[in-house]
Amino acid sequence: MEQEQKSPSPKRKRLGFKITLGVIFLLLLGAGTYAFSVYNSIAGTIEKTHKPLERSESEQRVIDLSKGDPISLLLFGVDERDGDRGRPDSLILLTANPSDQSIKMVSIPRDTYTEIAGKGIKDKINHSYTYGGVDMSIKTVENFLDVPIDYYVQVNMAGFKDLVDAVGGVTVDNTLDFSYDGSDFPVGKLELNGEEALKYSRMRALDPQGDFGRQERQRKIIKGFFDKALQVETLTNYRSILEAIGKNLKTNLTFEEMKLIQENYAQTRHNLEQIQINGSGKEENGVYYYIVPEEERTKLSQTLKAHLKHGDGSRVSFLHN
Repeated sequence: MEQEQKSPSPKRKRLGFKITLGVIFLLLLGAGTYAFSVYNSIAGTIEKTHKPLERSESEQRVIDLSKGDPISLLLFGVDERDGDRGRPDSLILLTANPSDQSIKMVSIPRDTYTEIAGKGIKDKINHSYTYGGVDMSIKTVENFLDVPIDYYVQVNMAGFKDLVDAVGGVTVDNTLDFSYDGSDFPVGKLELNGEEALKYSRMRALDPQGDFGRQERQRKIIKGFFDKALQVETLTNYRSILEAIGKNLKTNLTFEEMKLIQENYAQTRHNLEQIQINGSGKEENGVYYYIVPEEERTKLSQTLKAHLKHGDGSRVSFLHN
């Protein structure tokens, strides 16, 4: 079995995106499973995670979740660091439209070169978080894609292991024999704890499919997480699950809004389209940037705007517009 050398700085962009997506789906689309028996505990946890955006009324869209208005949500998978707020390893924009029961999911490359909102400079899009946290990141993404962002969910990636351990580990059907960072992953069904699941999701160099293979393994981890989290016996450990969520997640969604999303948007998860942003790499002064052509950005913006319309073609209204 070939041994891969330990990387001092593992790439976690795709991992952050998959885990963040899994956590928000668990909260928003699976919340009903837990709500009947542990309602108060969930409400208390969500209260801890709630962090409103610093924006004026004119910057906030008027949305009626009870009527299924189309919504947008930005997901952050953040690598927090001692002494600073860190930066996102992943930025994912979701738009959900109950009228056609669909979700569009756009993975925004963290090295995307764009203007940083409020700074008057161009830099990597994930640096907007370093400059000004969630609020500046949201404004930067809004400017880049020219679409409004209604909600956000931020997950601390250091807590990924806690989430997996809280559900008692995950089971995956492994099809590639490899070793990584001191752990062996033979072919067959594997029972992985949080540390092992993180390693399993990171390896890329030994995979014949490269990053595509890594993404497939990450999807297996998420599926395993869902399978365990939604089992009846897992409910007995709901306090550990909620504790992991409370420590590692921030969002401007309230518990009431989450319940409305669970009630009125759950069917959208069955029709999920993943959209790749096409571009090319460029190095300047030893720094790598991802350059997105204007025609690509415009095309994507139009696609997302169309998805944020009602079935009758009308847009969700804005305050003071």
